[in-house]
Amino acid sequence: MSELINETILAGLDPNIVRMFKRDDDGALVFREAWVDAGGAGETEEPGGAAPEVFFVVNHGTVGHISTSKDAPVDTVEGAEAMLAAFAEQCAADGYAELTRDEQSLVVAQFALKSDRVSDRDKHLAHRVKETLTAHLAWRGSGVLEKIEFTAAGHGLGKLNVYIIAPDAARAVANVKVCIREEKLDYTKLTVATGPIDEPAALRAKHSATGGTAFSL
Repeated sequence: MSELINETILAGLDPNIVRMFKRDDDGALVFREAWVDAGGAGETEEPGGAAPEVFFVVNHGTVGHISTSKDAPVDTVEGAEAMLAAFAEQCAADGYAELTRDEQSLVVAQFALKSDRVSDRDKHLAHRVKETLTAHLAWRGSGVLEKIEFTAAGHGLGKLNVYIIAPDAARAVANVKVCIREEKLDYTKLTVATGPIDEPAALRAKHSATGGTAFSL
């Protein structure tokens, strides 16, 4: 089940998105991103049918806060891709830069499950978390879901772990908490931990039902 969910997450990560960050004059982390929305471009057109619409989309804002987005129609995919390249050049000139995975933090949203046997309810929870968190974080520039997994917690209990790559760990934690609470997705079972990107043993809870900092995957 985890493998299937992870495949759908990876399939939803668009490598054609240009996403760049910088600190503004007040020290806040801000971002700009752009992508080409080609709709059905590349598909066989019906005789006499209209050509698929192509849009160049720009989104920007302060990390952790809802962003502003606008799109513009473009005649061709090639034209939109040229605009994307120009966008990246302009962002670099304005002091923005892409963040590598190693330059970001690991945030894990963990849900306590009643059993280490994955139930239909657990699967539904995983899919709902994937859908809602992906969108919530994306529109705030505060993180990208990397994978989801079910693990045993001992004593017959289980866990659902959601791995997020975040440019600002504190903002991501705040956004995760708001999203899960608003969507009524087992908030009382939620723990959120942060740590260095490739050091899961160093993860420490920033939010938990007990208020402690101990955490294990």
